[in-house]
Amino acid sequence: MTSNITGPLQGLRILDLSTVVAGPLASTLLADLGAIVLKVEMPVQGDGLRALTPHKNGVPLWWKVTNRNKRGISVDLRQEQGRELIGKLLPEYDVLVENFRPGTLDAWGLTREWMHSINPGLTILRITGFGQTGPYRNKPGFARVFEAMTGFTNICGAADGPPMHMGFPVADAVAGLFGAVGILSALHHQHATGERKGQEIDCSLMESMFRILDFLPIEYDQLGVVRQRSGNFSQYASPGNVYQTCDGRWASIAASTQRIYERLCTALGRPDLIDNALFITNQMRVENREALDQIIKAEVGKHSISELAELLDKHEVGFSPIYDIADIFEDPQFAARQAIVEVHDEELGPVRMQNVVPIFSETPGAIRCAGPSLGQHNTEVFQSLGLSDADIASLRGAKVI
Repeated sequence: MTSNITGPLQGLRILDLSTVVAGPLASTLLADLGAIVLKVEMPVQGDGLRALTPHKNGVPLWWKVTNRNKRGISVDLRQEQGRELIGKLLPEYDVLVENFRPGTLDAWGLTREWMHSINPGLTILRITGFGQTGPYRNKPGFARVFEAMTGFTNICGAADGPPMHMGFPVADAVAGLFGAVGILSALHHQHATGERKGQEIDCSLMESMFRILDFLPIEYDQLGVVRQRSGNFSQYASPGNVYQTCDGRWASIAASTQRIYERLCTALGRPDLIDNALFITNQMRVENREALDQIIKAEVGKHSISELAELLDKHEVGFSPIYDIADIFEDPQFAARQAIVEVHDEELGPVRMQNVVPIFSETPGAIRCAGPSLGQHNTEVFQSLGLSDADIASLRGAKVI
């Protein structure tokens, strides 16, 4: 697997002890770009992500994407022999990723001091719900907790309805992205300064999710505004909503600048709206959004989705049909960009998933394999550490691996 690795991160080696989504995604994003990643799971039950739907013939599909481009072994970190195996692996790696509750690895003997005594340059990424400090540090937490806690859920949903969670754990994905950025930043510092000691990165889902909400804190601080739900209305520009066409399809339209608004009015055959006293500026359109939206809704409803697409494309108005995944598989832009690629999997055969992001002109990343089966590379990895077949059999019998 290592012989065909491409990408700008060739040579970077990551030991991934993390589970479920945020931590594994952080290391997978770097694996996509050429890093060598060894995924470590507990024996028997494996990573909790394996239990989450969807499955095909018992094989976890989500797992296959979140842990692609990795070799996989199983080690019981709670046992002394398991800790010894990790100790043998540590000198070979630049980064360790974990997302257990604070203090968990310490209780098992895998302290920062112990790891740095073996590999002083090791960068350690710790992804947790609330962070390594503070009164909530030991509380359990999942993506929905932090989406709710940071105000994200409060601004999602209809104005007269309950707060709404998205159909995907957004906070996990966001923390994974920040975790990957954190690793690269720490490694850059090491490289730029010649610093030999690796640092510890404290990345929390709470703070990651809060950070991407950008203007909510400064809006409250400076204006005293507590932003609330507005359904599909854009809260900062009008018109901006989801509109239904006459053939029952849905379209998202955004007229976020004055010129796009004017082009939208022209495309819909309503140039009179451009000079309407209620809608002259964006601020006025936001203040009178209900009235404007009813007009746009009626005009859009006169067209089929294909007719609307032709009109808005001709007038260069920001627009997209609301796609489901089947639509994405048929879209020519996704196809032209090779945004979906076929990957071989040992258990499922050919599978299709998202391609590597971003695209590099000289050192492109690649998907080499889907996520491994539990303990798939045990023999290969442990033999490389000098263990004999008898040693491996003994560890397996003791449920260390």
